[in-house]
Amino acid sequence: MTKITKRVVDAAQVREKDYVIWDEELLGFGLRVFASGKRSYVIQYRAAGRSPRYTIGLHGIGRPRRHDRKRSPVRPCRSRRQSCRRS
Repeated sequence: MTKITKRVVDAAQVREKDYVIWDEELLGFGLRVFASGKRSYVIQYRAAGRSPRYTIGLHGIGRPRRHDRKRSPVRPCRSRRQSCRRS
């Protein structure tokens, strides 16, 4: 068990079978490494005698950073009295 950081995620080796690297600080949180090389974040908890595992999301897929996003076509109003319209 190790703390899951970007360095650990990038260094995770692909094996013949899927495996999970569990975080030592956040119980139930882990990184699943697939045989195909894909990586996903998972949570696992125990309730009513069961231990379900859910995928939170794939590694590397997400929203772009704020400065990478395109500008919104809606511009803020210049004053509170003017109505906001799309140009």
